[in-house]
Amino acid sequence: MSNTVNNTNFNFPNQKSVYKGKVREVYNINDEILVMVATDRLSAFDVIMPKQIPFKGQILNQIAHKMMEATKDIVPNWLIAVPDPNVAVGYLCEPFKVEMVIRGYLSGHAAREYKLGKRVLCGVSMPEGMKENDKFPEPIITPATKAEEGDHDEDISKEAIISRGIVSKEEYEVLEKYTRLLFERGTEIAKKRGLILVDTKYEFGKTKEGKIVLIDEIHTPDSSRYFYLEGYKERQEMNMPQKQLSKEFVRQWLIENNFQGLEGQQIPEMSDEKIKEISNRYIELYENITGETFVKSDTQNILDRIAQNTVNFLNNFRYSSLNDKSV
Repeated sequence: MSNTVNNTNFNFPNQKSVYKGKVREVYNINDEILVMVATDRLSAFDVIMPKQIPFKGQILNQIAHKMMEATKDIVPNWLIAVPDPNVAVGYLCEPFKVEMVIRGYLSGHAAREYKLGKRVLCGVSMPEGMKENDKFPEPIITPATKAEEGDHDEDISKEAIISRGIVSKEEYEVLEKYTRLLFERGTEIAKKRGLILVDTKYEFGKTKEGKIVLIDEIHTPDSSRYFYLEGYKERQEMNMPQKQLSKEFVRQWLIENNFQGLEGQQIPEMSDEKIKEISNRYIELYENITGETFVKSDTQNILDRIAQNTVNFLNNFRYSSLNDKSV
């Protein structure tokens, strides 16, 4: 098995603080920029699994980079540079405390709620007579509040977000507009690769200048669900499961092994074979969605590599250039 990135403990030049999320670790540099390290941790049902997945962090980071480049003409984003396969550097932003989830199909969490008889999700009505993996007449936005580590994200309606003052009405409408634009572009990109972008989530933040930008990741297997376009209709007509590329296969395996992140449940043991299988599925998605062969980075001294590449970038970065560039 390859070396993996679990916890990091870097001390970068001008470092002010570090925030450790479920999968990413974010270093505040000089209260100006952020260094986001994509670890190889695996999170499902808002629980971090005990073992890491080789190359997962590199895959997430590089897909997000490619997708931000492919969408920056329609939605501004936080990204400045990718100095290492596992690292993204961007502008420090104040994140909105909601995740903008958009669904084109009745799958995953929406399908599980639908099977329980629910026809309203996050204040949005879902049509009667649908079956799992059917396409919605129009994509629906089903936001979630962002959980602290160890807590679960919670569904929330647009009305509740605004009434509670989590996001203002004016800003929420921008988030909604950007979410639809990004999903439309992501759908186009996926179709060219023979895939269907089923659902995804976006996170947004506000720069010091007050501009709303896309942050974190975009269209990765951790934040998105993909089906293969070929055979989709036939599988639906025959009531067969869809062939998909996403983290859903991990969730399904956990469910089959009696784990859904509920109190008292024990995380099932992941064998080396299972970890290798998950890693290969992530590589498969990378190659399908980007149309490029995945090149595994050197993981022999992975933490040293990340530190050296990041420090080299920071030492050459002019903080004054922040005033010269528009986000």
